Amino acid sequence: MRVLVLGARGMLGTDILKEWQDDDLFPAGSAEADLREPRQIESLVQRVRPDWIVLSAAYTDVDGCERNPELAFAVNATGVENVARAAKAANAKVFLLSTDYVFAGQGTRPYEANDAVAPINVYGASKAAGEEALRAIHPAWCIGRTSWLFGVHGPSFPGKILAAAKSRRELSVVDDQTGSPTYTRDLAVAIRGLIRKDARGILHITNEGTCTWFDFAREILIRSGFGNLPIRPISTDQSARPARRPNYSVLSPASLHSFGLRTRPWPDALESFLKEQSAALP
Repeated sequence: MRVLVLGARGMLGTDILKEWQDDDLFPAGSAEADLREPRQIESLVQRVRPDWIVLSAAYTDVDGCERNPELAFAVNATGVENVARAAKAANAKVFLLSTDYVFAGQGTRPYEANDAVAPINVYGASKAAGEEALRAIHPAWCIGRTSWLFGVHGPSFPGKILAAAKSRRELSVVDDQTGSPTYTRDLAVAIRGLIRKDARGILHITNEGTCTWFDFAREILIRSGFGNLPIRPISTDQSARPARRPNYSVLSPASLHSFGLRTRPWPDALESFLKEQSAALP
């Protein structure tokens, strides 16, 4: 099987390449083709002639999207449209990575894959528009929504917490947003499994279990030897971020389970992340 990975130099893309070595993978980043340039995408797809395209490239800076909505929609919506058209012309299937932020996050039960989207920020709206574009243009697609990604190959919440722990006497972390942290290596394994099963439709893929950002930070500190560092829970309003965030964006694993795939609990994934990060230190 031939798989073109768009966004191959990002945190998730790097782990996809690491976890998936027994098929023909073709990594590509913006240097090979800019998602916003349809001719570049078409040329790349025609040259590779993949069976599947994994589209993990995106503009994921949530607050940056709020400040620059034109760029957010150019990459996350029009970019997906360009890939969808090129894939359809080449008879290639598309696996699109999407986000829990397509939901409003005002409920108390996990979101199912068929629940209506209602984004409350520009990032979520641009990703929802990308989902819609793919579904409208190309019949052979799979959309994998995920949340709260962390990994060693890019900036992530655990890395930021550990850096802060080394330089501050106290931390303040939001405690009124609930979701599911997801380790990019586990997500990469799930993507590989779904593509090998020729999956279709919208799926939700996260590590098992839920927590708040405060819970997540406290677990990071305890497992990293900073358990005595004071950490104070704050509200989303107190954090004063430009973009609104969903208060409850837990994704139900039922759609993933329907393909016979499961992920491990997020605390176990965090332990693996910390070991991987430690091994990578000089």
